[in-house]
Amino acid sequence: MTTVLQISDPHFGTEVAAVVEALVELGRCVQPGLVVLSGDITQRARRSQFARARAFADRLNAPLLAIPGNHDIPLFDPIARAFFPYQNYARAFGAELEPSFETEDLLVLGVKTTRRHRHKHGEVSVTQIERVARRLQSARPEQLRVVVTHQPVLAIRAHDETNLLRGSERAVPRWCRAGADLFLGGHIHLPYLRPLSERFGELGRKAWVAQAGTSVSHRTREGIPNSVNLLARADGAGWSVERWDFHATRRAFERVEVVSLAPER
Repeated sequence: MTTVLQISDPHFGTEVAAVVEALVELGRCVQPGLVVLSGDITQRARRSQFARARAFADRLNAPLLAIPGNHDIPLFDPIARAFFPYQNYARAFGAELEPSFETEDLLVLGVKTTRRHRHKHGEVSVTQIERVARRLQSARPEQLRVVVTHQPVLAIRAHDETNLLRGSERAVPRWCRAGADLFLGGHIHLPYLRPLSERFGELGRKAWVAQAGTSVSHRTREGIPNSVNLLARADGAGWSVERWDFHATRRAFERVEVVSLAPER
């Protein structure tokens, strides 16, 4: 069984110890073939926070694909932000800011959407759009093609529309034409799974967006618990996205939703 555990917005520096331990236990139980860290790994991009995040990731004992979020570049150090914004990130997670992962049935592409000149809003360039599209087009037909960004490409609440990834109106249709099946994101601490047609209309293929909540931080919003996503495929079966929420009383992550995907080929 192939599994991908999506962990977003842990904001190390604001993590809750009991939730961290519960997530490590979930990882031990599902034994993911890949862990995706979709940004805002730390609260203030401090070296000590990245060290704690790296130690946590190592405990999951799985291949890792990480991308930085807006909180992962310094906010209050203008010199570091201007000249070496990813130094602490790279020390913990490596210098590759747009990593990829590939197996026989899966292709995952990370896209760096943070910008040193922006406070929180993300952006994708024309160069990035075309680079990702070429890689998607070269994928094998049997691979599920996944694009990971930090900021969302689809919002379900009007007040979250200001958080949409700048350039996504061009990127998403181009990437779907190139074969993208699923977009993973975070940033707004709100979990949901939606067909991309809700924002983009007819794309020529069925594609989805899966947003993850904040995984281990106390910075939950509107009563939504800590949450992660699990992308799973049983042998010989199709893919599904499972939402797992932290249950405070039982001090464990529990599956609360399963949605089957039906990518088009």
